[in-house]
Amino acid sequence: MTTVLSIEHLSTHFSTEEGTVKAVDDISFQVRRGETVCIVGESGCGKSITAMSIMGLIEGPSGRIIEGIIDFDERDLLKLSKHEIRNLRGNDMAMIFQEPMSSLNPVLTIGEQIVEPLIIHQKLSKKVAHQRAIELITEVGIARAEHIVKSYPHELSGGMLQRIMIAIAISCQPKLLIADEPTTALDVTIQAQILDLLRKFKDESGMSILLITHDLGVVAEMADYVIVMYSGKVVEEGEVEALFNHPKHPYTQGLLKSKPVIHERQDELYSIPGQVPSPLELTPSCYFHDRCEHCMSICKAEEPALKDIVPQQKVACWLYEEAVVHV
Repeated sequence: MTTVLSIEHLSTHFSTEEGTVKAVDDISFQVRRGETVCIVGESGCGKSITAMSIMGLIEGPSGRIIEGIIDFDERDLLKLSKHEIRNLRGNDMAMIFQEPMSSLNPVLTIGEQIVEPLIIHQKLSKKVAHQRAIELITEVGIARAEHIVKSYPHELSGGMLQRIMIAIAISCQPKLLIADEPTTALDVTIQAQILDLLRKFKDESGMSILLITHDLGVVAEMADYVIVMYSGKVVEEGEVEALFNHPKHPYTQGLLKSKPVIHERQDELYSIPGQVPSPLELTPSCYFHDRCEHCMSICKAEEPALKDIVPQQKVACWLYEEAVVHV
């Protein structure tokens, strides 16, 4: 299967008055054509910064990509000019942001915001783009599209706005769609509809999806491949069934254990002990060591490498240092 996106040793840092924050620290992964890859982890683990790095949205001077390669469709995005990145963004790759209420322009109508990428990237006339905007609104399941196209963001509900964000993102039929927490703050019914929409458009167009979420239910439903991040690092990755059925890293095991199970009564819900370490206090080590029940002395002194321990599953953990991949 053709690789659409290949990330190699990406590091994105932010300078603060207290010191340097390594928001993304030497991560590598791939997204293949027609595949849905989910990045999962607690808040602050680097999921959204990874997405913003890919889209070229890291702003200096405080934020900067220190090193790495972001190969999209055989082009290194870090070597492209701002003009070249703008031509790709919204056209060949698009992003659904976390908060639709704040991501859309409050002084422009819904129609104007859908029409803009169609005119810029697809070179459609205003009349044709307007008609296409109505079609897109209908395609994402919103009734009275002729009325909605004239409405402003504040006149729509959160679920409708998220659908509009999807309409804008898919308007130019991108090869890669990055969805950053697309179901946050939506009720379960609307959440299911949004996920169905994403799946529908992926199946119809063959686009790839990089889905960022902390919801393991969403991961189980949508993912082909899963990447688990912790404190800016990838600690485990693998095919979705293997990772859910046989999680290897103690952090992944803790995440799965924290999810309530239907029809299984528990006196107390499980939570991973401790707190995520401050990004300003990280030292060479396994960053999860002070929350891990399997912690050894080496975990506090050296950082484990991400290695294949079984086919289609990689883990960064000293517990598996002697493991051998059986092909």
